[in-house]
Amino acid sequence: MILLDRVSKTYSKAMGPSLDRISLHVEPKEFVIVVGQSGAGKTTLLRLLTREERPTSGKIVIGGIDYDKLKDRDIPLLRRKIGVVFQDFKLLPNRTVFENVAFALEIVGMGKKEIEHTVPKVLDIVNLKGKEKFMPQQLSGGERQRVAIARAIVRQPRILIADEPTGNLDPKHAWDVIRVLEKINRYGTTVLLTTHNQEIVNKLQRRVVTLRHGKVLSDRANSGYTLSDTDDDGIIDQQTRAGRPSAQRIGRL
Repeated sequence: MILLDRVSKTYSKAMGPSLDRISLHVEPKEFVIVVGQSGAGKTTLLRLLTREERPTSGKIVIGGIDYDKLKDRDIPLLRRKIGVVFQDFKLLPNRTVFENVAFALEIVGMGKKEIEHTVPKVLDIVNLKGKEKFMPQQLSGGERQRVAIARAIVRQPRILIADEPTGNLDPKHAWDVIRVLEKINRYGTTVLLTTHNQEIVNKLQRRVVTLRHGKVLSDRANSGYTLSDTDDDGIIDQQTRAGRPSAQRIGRL
């Protein structure tokens, strides 16, 4: 589903690489959490995946599409396969909940009847049934983020990238958003989540990829993110705690 093979990205030789020969393989239907301090390379990684940036070197393949062979005119088609959720929602303030989600379908030419049939189903998935006519300013932060998720998945992308989706939310609304992401993953969508929230990472116990200084520092299954009883990067997983080797994935490409 997602393959990065020795991918590097350098904006300035003086600053060094933002990503330095990273390799990563994400299977279809996986739920993967990417963690790392500011400047670790998370944003650059996401911009490469959505083709907002081109790598300086290395290979990227998503859903069978080799980015080296991707023509500029085909980028919009690629992005229909990838839904993106941002920390700051990016909703249209003068449109209702229904209209915000419908907009993603209108721009690809879907007819009115099909939109009216599709949008309510997606709003139900994100637990916003009954909020169709609300304006964004009438919603809580968590509800606005769920509108953003609905808009991101309404075209049924194979991959959902959630970039710090709980960063501006209180704990209750943060978990509302995470539960929606888990539901979407159960439906078969690959989810890539970036977060600084240690509690969320610890409780989810999913695969955790840690970036540091543009490199993949660790890549472990069933991991948590803790400040004690950890290795240098603050990541510990249940397999290591039990005395078994962790599930390293880097190197199998």
